[in-house]
Amino acid sequence: MPSCSFHLAADRAFWPAMERVQAGRVAPSLGGPVAHAAVAGRTDSPRHGLDLLEALPTERERFQPYHAVRGDLLARLGRHEDAAAAYAQAVGLTTDPAVRAFLTTRRSPGKMSDEAGTV
Repeated sequence: MPSCSFHLAADRAFWPAMERVQAGRVAPSLGGPVAHAAVAGRTDSPRHGLDLLEALPTERERFQPYHAVRGDLLARLGRHEDAAAAYAQAVGLTTDPAVRAFLTTRRSPGKMSDEAGTV
């Protein structure tokens, strides 16, 4: 199932609250830092979110949400080819048919252009 934080609200007031929650989170997994990067990419800038993702340890390469968030942030920057490649990596790391379908849809050029600011 895709991360609920992408679907909870398009309301801009939601994202600053999420950033405060994620920034204070201490977690031994990659999930917390990847979520924080996603929220920072919404509240500050996609570039900031990407910087946070790139600072993660190399284990990130095996973590599907890393690639999905990276794809979203790259699309927000208008880097659609890079975003499609990131989504393709995310698709390759999931076995869940629903997640695979969602990510496959996200990597289509029309979807990235039309909805980069609303996902």
